[in-house]
Amino acid sequence: MQLQQATELLQRREIAVVVVTFEQAWRAAQYLSETQFPWPLLLDTDRSLYTAYGMDRGSAREVMGLRNWKLFLQLLWRGRRVHRPTDDIYQLGGDVLIDAQGIVRQHHVARGPSRRLSIEQLLG
Repeated sequence: MQLQQATELLQRREIAVVVVTFEQAWRAAQYLSETQFPWPLLLDTDRSLYTAYGMDRGSAREVMGLRNWKLFLQLLWRGRRVHRPTDDIYQLGGDVLIDAQGIVRQHHVARGPSRRLSIEQLLG
């Protein structure tokens, strides 16, 4: 299940979503305009937040490996529009869940696009 597909579930659990990107402001604004993205999007262009959570740059193998190509082809097969990368394809992402008291409850660094946790795994 994708994040946007889980909107109702997140609302029921009173979970607020904030997305962080390292993209330039104009590119992030373009993305928001094209996708009607429903959550706040924070810019971390110097990647200090990425660094603080151990989300460094991945290797070519992690980012361009067979597992990621398989994911890319599956998305295309399902009719999902996949955008061409516009910035640093080696920057790793991940998920951090922080509770209302500021305590990190989940911290996952994805070692490539195909290694992101599902919503079920995040909330489980």
